[in-house]
Amino acid sequence: MPTSLVIQTSFLGDTVLTTGLVAELARLGAVDVVATPAAADLLANNADVRECIVYDKRGADAGIGGMLRLASRLRRPRYDAAYLAQGSWRSAALAAAARIPRRVGFDTSAGRLLYTELVRYAADRHHAERLWLLGARRDASPSTPDEIRPRLFPGPAERGAVDALTAGLPRDGASLVALAPGSVWGTKRWPYYPDLAARLAPLHRLVVVGSAADAPLAAAIARAAGSDRVLDATGRLSLLGTAELLARCVAIVTNDSAPLHLASAMNVPTVALFGPTVPAFGFGPLSTRSTIVEVDGLPCRPCDPHGPEVCPLRHWKCMVNLGADRVLDATLALIRSA
Repeated sequence: MPTSLVIQTSFLGDTVLTTGLVAELARLGAVDVVATPAAADLLANNADVRECIVYDKRGADAGIGGMLRLASRLRRPRYDAAYLAQGSWRSAALAAAARIPRRVGFDTSAGRLLYTELVRYAADRHHAERLWLLGARRDASPSTPDEIRPRLFPGPAERGAVDALTAGLPRDGASLVALAPGSVWGTKRWPYYPDLAARLAPLHRLVVVGSAADAPLAAAIARAAGSDRVLDATGRLSLLGTAELLARCVAIVTNDSAPLHLASAMNVPTVALFGPTVPAFGFGPLSTRSTIVEVDGLPCRPCDPHGPEVCPLRHWKCMVNLGADRVLDATLALIRSA
């Protein structure tokens, strides 16, 4: 049986979307994954992953010395193939220095000259499917939603952490709606979450998810909707803990950011807000029930593969023109469709 190595050291959402590829490879043999320290938590409890190997490329393993030390470690398991889910030169050099005979990656990747097999980067597919195709047979039929949908596995620790976080909530039968107002990219942060929260709060209890850096956004939401209706979970749970919390919600409203992909992995009904980026890039929601809300007809969209810190044209119409009433209607319609 072949032994495979998946190298994914990109953003957290990319790690989530790579789990479909890992599951595909695990059908054939053992799979190890190289991930960043932040992303390694996402792979805990995943039976498809034999070992998660942490690559602290910006810390303890920085520079060529750190890369070569890790490459030496990776030689010992004698992998049959490496799948370059993250296409940088550094990742390609790591696989080559580890002397892995098959190195499979996209034909558009920066490190493609070090690959032994190139796979067409299918720009018209969801990124989860693009990644899945790295490990699929070259004559594979189109993947099904279940095959490409990411998967995460919160365990007892995560369930216990969420139980503790929600223990103080009134047992009044109010359902939870998650709001994810943050993003590392400034122009992806929809500005009207407080307005939306004020409208939703009489109908549902709200929980704000994100990192500790998103605490000011959560505070603004609580001020608008009332602190008794808002649970601030920012910075209080691990990534898997956040996934467990989302699984207890009837819906999530999220920017084009990591919580969108956590919700897809837990199949949470999703309202996804797109501004400077577009779903056609391949990073839309994969939940069975989801809706995308965006401003159509702007010639400046999309303006960037990720979303710049400030609008290049200084008007930010892609988000400013996306009103709270429209998002509220989309959210309530999605909840009612259950």
